[in-house]
Amino acid sequence: MAFPAISCLVLTLLSMFISLVLSAPTIYNVVSFGAKPDGQTDSAQAFLSAWTKACASMQPATIYVPAGKFALGQVIFIGPCSNKVNVMLNGTLVAPSDYTVLGNKTYWVLFQHVDGLTVSGNGILDGQGTSLWACKASGKSCPLGATTLEFTNSNNVVVSGLTSVNSQMFHIVVNACNNVNMQGVRIIAAGNSPNTNGIHVESSSNVTILNSNIQTGDDCISIGPGTTNLWIENVACGPGHGISIGSLGQNQQEAGVQNVTVKTTNFTDTQNGVRIKSWARPSNGFARNVIFQHVNMMNVQNPIIIDQNYCPSGGCPNQASGVKISNVTYQDIHGTSATEVAVNLNCSSRNPCSIIIMESIMLTYKNQVAKSSCNHASVTSSGSVQPAINCL
Repeated sequence: MAFPAISCLVLTLLSMFISLVLSAPTIYNVVSFGAKPDGQTDSAQAFLSAWTKACASMQPATIYVPAGKFALGQVIFIGPCSNKVNVMLNGTLVAPSDYTVLGNKTYWVLFQHVDGLTVSGNGILDGQGTSLWACKASGKSCPLGATTLEFTNSNNVVVSGLTSVNSQMFHIVVNACNNVNMQGVRIIAAGNSPNTNGIHVESSSNVTILNSNIQTGDDCISIGPGTTNLWIENVACGPGHGISIGSLGQNQQEAGVQNVTVKTTNFTDTQNGVRIKSWARPSNGFARNVIFQHVNMMNVQNPIIIDQNYCPSGGCPNQASGVKISNVTYQDIHGTSATEVAVNLNCSSRNPCSIIIMESIMLTYKNQVAKSSCNHASVTSSGSVQPAINCL
């Protein structure tokens, strides 16, 4: 009489086994698709073949990149996919050494229209950008260069543990995405490398950048128009140009930046610390609801700066910036300035900065309290604020 109970148990166990098998991630090793870890053979097609299989999988899929050097030309991974995809990178991806191969392309590795993507591992993306930097330094006519890794029109993205070195242009770009989490990212490029922004976020919402170390030749993190709900925490920056909102106001019709938190960050030997920058021309752009909190500066040229007359080269518009900056809080910012003026608020004469709050600021220059410069801003100070800020 026990047979029905045994049959029921067997069916239950069989059902559980089938469920486990169906839910287990499917793994696609790029080597199985012909990728060569020799650092010379272009493995782009093998990577794309692995992506095609993983993206079509009805179960969560993993693309596995083992140890070794994999040469890659431009690779574009396009969704949408049938389920979540994890790219596990343990090897090194190497861009072409000839910068002209990628130099006129916008990106090297692109993920587009993907929902539920993880790119993780202790792997390296080597943009091999040094020869292009040298070309630009020589004054010759050179291509702009390619971004190393870009995510565009994608949602629910995790980037964890990766290292990007020597990008031709930007290292990582997040464009038109929602719900992106980056953590444990390392970015390395020479302090004089041109336009090698570490992480650039634009037209995106709900992005977090955590526990990362960025050494580069331009902004460690740049925050472009259309960015909302951005959280940056525990980031080390230097060398580089700091963490910058902007440049804004490049276009007359432009989405604003709002709800940005930058906290527990360290800046070492950088050109700027925390910066907001906009072009001096008409624009409907804005930056509001921004918090810079618990920031340490070590030998930073411009620890706190708002520059609404931003113009890095010739042909400056020399007008009044239309970008409206408001509700910006600087709290618990301390350390050393490499210049006498540690706080420089250079706001728009037509649209003065409003509701700028300074709390617990201590910045020194050569073991003395530093100085401040302030134009066209409404500033409220609380607690000890050194240097004191008096606006014109």
